[in-house]
Amino acid sequence: MSTPDYDVVVFGATSFVGHILARYLAEYFSGQVETLSWAIAGRSAARLNDVKRSLGGVGQSLPIIVADAANESQLRAMCAQTRVIVSTVGPYAHYGELLIKVCVESGIDYCDLTGETQWIKRMIEKYESRAQESGARIVHCCGFDSVPSDMGVWFLQRQAMQEFGAPATQVKMRVKTLKGGASGGTVASLINVVKEAAANPSLRKELANPYALCPKGHGFQTRQHNVKSAEFDSAFGSWVAPFVMAAINERVVHRSNALSGNAYGGRFTYDEAILTGTGLKGRLSALVTVAGLGAFMAAIVTGPVRSMMQRFLLPQPGEGPSPEAQLAGRYDLRFFGRTDDGQALRIKVTGDRDPGYGSTGKMLGQAAISLARDLVKDGAKVGRAGGFWTPATVFDERFIERLRRHAGLLFERI
Repeated sequence: MSTPDYDVVVFGATSFVGHILARYLAEYFSGQVETLSWAIAGRSAARLNDVKRSLGGVGQSLPIIVADAANESQLRAMCAQTRVIVSTVGPYAHYGELLIKVCVESGIDYCDLTGETQWIKRMIEKYESRAQESGARIVHCCGFDSVPSDMGVWFLQRQAMQEFGAPATQVKMRVKTLKGGASGGTVASLINVVKEAAANPSLRKELANPYALCPKGHGFQTRQHNVKSAEFDSAFGSWVAPFVMAAINERVVHRSNALSGNAYGGRFTYDEAILTGTGLKGRLSALVTVAGLGAFMAAIVTGPVRSMMQRFLLPQPGEGPSPEAQLAGRYDLRFFGRTDDGQALRIKVTGDRDPGYGSTGKMLGQAAISLARDLVKDGAKVGRAGGFWTPATVFDERFIERLRRHAGLLFERI
């Protein structure tokens, strides 16, 4: 095989998150931390050139590739020029499958930021065996969905094994702080998932299965707790409320356990929720959160109400938090783990930017770089073979270190 022109291609660089990612990579490589050849891609040459101009002097020599998500020949030409594709083109259920197909058939590594459980499951079912044959490593969920959760559990389990010689078979993640906004793309993906589930009873049942993303024959039967209402969590001494991203994060963590040979235990349990505080105030806050989430979900499954919200209230595609808001954002996630014999430990994972955009751009960038650098040696792939992996099963401590040094995340024992 000929040597590709680029190590990484950012597909969808003109999207809201794609632009953030392109800016992050431009700044990262201009800082001479490490070198890597990369390009940006999308369906409009004019808009790609706008992205280049927005990057200032750093962007002047940045190559562009014109490729439409619906044009297979253009996607194949793009894949022929690179080792890794990082895609920000969503909703992935609408625009993502053809690129997955081409990457799998071309043996090209791929990562994205999707949190669309139903689409991920379809891609695994349709393309995993071919990816195993071609050597393509497909890694979904490399943004706030679900790197902090998946790598947070991975980090906690490493601590448990080192200290106790056994994994934590019960783990909880609780959101202590979450400050950030939403973009039109994220809203569109969420609405699409809810619409699909509302119209398809079998899909609703599938999405309710905590092991939905685990490979066939996983054998897990342990009943998983699902925080659906306000409840008191004695492990944290606080009231908690549902966390909307638990729907994808929990399933990714269980897939990680299955793909790693039940490293967390065959009876492993995991759930996520938001901390709302103690006493009456904490309980009321949890109840308000539950009511607000329920009202939002009810609204977006009601066609006329959804249309009004999309027109007047929700951000449009291409819109999202301002650069200032992204800088002001942050998050603090707390993890509690307990082994079978009752030994417990706690860790926290924090991020220094808006979780879904400023921080996601950095996580996604480091995931792509790790695929191109850490998992390649002398031009050949090392580590995991082809297949559909999670962040915690394809990456290792080098990715944790990348996130610490270059993405504003901290993984700490508390």
